[in-house]
Amino acid sequence: MGLFERYLSLWVGLGIVAGIVLGSLAPGVFSSLAAIEYAQVNLVVAVLIWLMIYPMMVQIDFSSLKDVGKKPKGLMLTLVINWLVKPFSMAVIGWVFFRVLFADWVDPQSATEYIAGMILLGAAPCTAMVFIWSQLTKGDPNYTLVQVSINDVIMVFAFAPITALLLGISDIQVPWETLLLAVGLYVVLPLIAGALTRRRLDRAEDHARLDAFVARLKPWSIVGLLATVVLLFGFQAETILAQPLIILLIAIPLLLQTYGIFFITYVAARGLRLPHSVAAPACLIGTSNFFELAVAVAISLFGLHSGAALATVVGVLVEVPVMLSLVWLLNRNRNQFS
Repeated sequence: MGLFERYLSLWVGLGIVAGIVLGSLAPGVFSSLAAIEYAQVNLVVAVLIWLMIYPMMVQIDFSSLKDVGKKPKGLMLTLVINWLVKPFSMAVIGWVFFRVLFADWVDPQSATEYIAGMILLGAAPCTAMVFIWSQLTKGDPNYTLVQVSINDVIMVFAFAPITALLLGISDIQVPWETLLLAVGLYVVLPLIAGALTRRRLDRAEDHARLDAFVARLKPWSIVGLLATVVLLFGFQAETILAQPLIILLIAIPLLLQTYGIFFITYVAARGLRLPHSVAAPACLIGTSNFFELAVAVAISLFGLHSGAALATVVGVLVEVPVMLSLVWLLNRNRNQFS
């Protein structure tokens, strides 16, 4: 492992601090960057995510995708966790914390909105960032692609009904532009670019040129991750500094949900005797969230300054450091998988 990878948690921690400091010192700059968006998808962040996931897309061998279906256990585990467990457990945890445990600190209307934001996060499994988490655990890139693709297809049909059921709202409007644009930007286009790159570099099928190219790209992938962290925390610096207690109250149940879902998936993956290269991305896709979609729906349903929008933003803030801790845990326990 290189210097950046070995001390990645430290660099991310410094990135979080840098984002908050820079965001509070130069809020106008970050407001301008935040405004560069289309259909609630920030295009600057999209470029950085491209930088992160493109190296993994180059490693996908399309000729071996046909063999993924021969080992369906990982796919089934992902689908069960993402669609039959995660949204409902998020709703229960949100209700317990904001209706019971935190009832004395939060008014009923705000509590309702915080729970709604958590539900929106729980019903939207990760699309883009899971590629970088999978890469950091040396997950099978072909399997990761299939897992993300299947969940994206299901999300198109299942997101609105599940959120409507859990929120008790029958007229939820899914921002289709956000959903389709994000999937296109974060999965389809980098996948096409990766396939074309691989085809050009690996004509001799000896992987020499391809491996050298991926090695040169790897540091830029980490740079993309760190720049994304700085931007995300810079965008929300004023909110973090203005409402530290509320941020903490929302973060606590989100952390419990994330680690809880990871633990369930981790135990199930070991019980199913999945290899580490399949178990790692299976665990990570269930614990991370498609925050662009969740934020967009929260804003469209409840408003920009609502508790629901704030809860989805807190989900963004806690995700990166939490996911890094889970990557570390998976790598540390690699020998526990077949």
